[in-house]
Amino acid sequence: PVPGRCAYFVARKKRFCKMIPAPGRRFCGEHGQQEEESDRKRIPCPLDPKHTVYEDQLQKHLKKCNSREKPKPVYFVQDINAGLKDVAEIPEKQVPISSLSKEELENLIIKLKNASNGLELHLEEQILSHQALQEALNDPKNGESAFKHLKQQASILGNMEKLHLLGPGRCFVEFGAGRGKLSHWVDVALQNVDNVQFLLVERATTRFKVDGKHKRRNSVFERLQVDIQHLCLNKVPILEKKKLPVVGIGKHLCGAATDLALRCLVESYTTCSDGQSEEPAPKRSRNDKTEVASNNSADNESNKDDCKPVAGIVIALCCHHKCDWTHYVGREFFKSVGLGPVEFHYFQRMSSWATCGMRETTTKAPTNEGSEDQTNDTEEHERTFSKTERGSDTLQGILTVEERKEIGCLCKLLIDRGRIEYLQQRGYKAALQYYTESAVSLENVLLTAVPSPSLIPEPTT
Repeated sequence: PVPGRCAYFVARKKRFCKMIPAPGRRFCGEHGQQEEESDRKRIPCPLDPKHTVYEDQLQKHLKKCNSREKPKPVYFVQDINAGLKDVAEIPEKQVPISSLSKEELENLIIKLKNASNGLELHLEEQILSHQALQEALNDPKNGESAFKHLKQQASILGNMEKLHLLGPGRCFVEFGAGRGKLSHWVDVALQNVDNVQFLLVERATTRFKVDGKHKRRNSVFERLQVDIQHLCLNKVPILEKKKLPVVGIGKHLCGAATDLALRCLVESYTTCSDGQSEEPAPKRSRNDKTEVASNNSADNESNKDDCKPVAGIVIALCCHHKCDWTHYVGREFFKSVGLGPVEFHYFQRMSSWATCGMRETTTKAPTNEGSEDQTNDTEEHERTFSKTERGSDTLQGILTVEERKEIGCLCKLLIDRGRIEYLQQRGYKAALQYYTESAVSLENVLLTAVPSPSLIPEPTT
């Protein structure tokens, strides 16, 4: 080797490495490891055996390993929004739908249709838009996938505006925020509004976040890396300090995450002017451990100026096949129509049939055009549907594609109806509507709720 150069012979190039090693070393940083490895032993990391570490550097590694247990934030309260605590009511593992006999499947369908009697089967269309997204919607640089996301976000903002939820003195909590696109557009829509805060709730670390685009001084963005199941909004410092009414939002909030978010908003968060935390006025019966619908409109009116509960909820629903009886908020509704955890298990699986016959046009690989978070919404959700429906192919001799689609839609509607009943019993005026065309998204139902009476308390400015 050349004096002062690395002594490692590169066989592929038939010459010695030309890099300059550190003083006193024979090899450069890259090739020095190969010499050292003969004397040093690598062992699996005790925190995460998926990676290894030098044995003599183990203690140093444990202090900085990404798999180490991190201190819990103040707003982490174990299972505060989990729901069902009675283990006896949690169903045992059920057999797949494809293993059911024809008679068993027919009995399930009969139960489904009986429970659906009297429900409004045709939802109202509320396909709206918002001026904040017009420039982006008209930008030819956005590809088809990005355009579809923009149309959904525009309609969500349009529905929020119709419910008078876009205004000053509010804290917008985006559940399942991902890259934070929905909050970004709400921020754009409120560019001339003061005293606005955003909490972006996401349990996973997220790449390509759009948080850096928020340049306004009069809006505050904060990320909460926590599972919704353990999130206590009352203990989030920024809410504890300013006591702002909350608007819960979400775009394609998967399955049980929607139920966790509803319970997080409705049961574990209400801020009163005296700083005392209690249930929303419509559910004042919590002290006596009962849950009844509130008819005390006079009480609501008298407390309207004192209490600032959740000002509204706007969530685009998604992935009903990922729902879980343990977390589901509509269990009382299911029981009231003669159903239980066993039926729920099958109905949540059958809900994926709502997309039967439409898969060919939606599972194509999306283009690379556009800057929207297409992999977070389109690819992930469509891929999950495909996996769920594989077993349903065995039912082709029993049910046609159209019949499966109709049954799947009924299952989704029944699950969503339980959520509406849950909100109504707690004094909210709740509704379901189509917020976009099925060609834009197969998951095109939006759940909205505002306190009842629907006059939302005047926010603080």
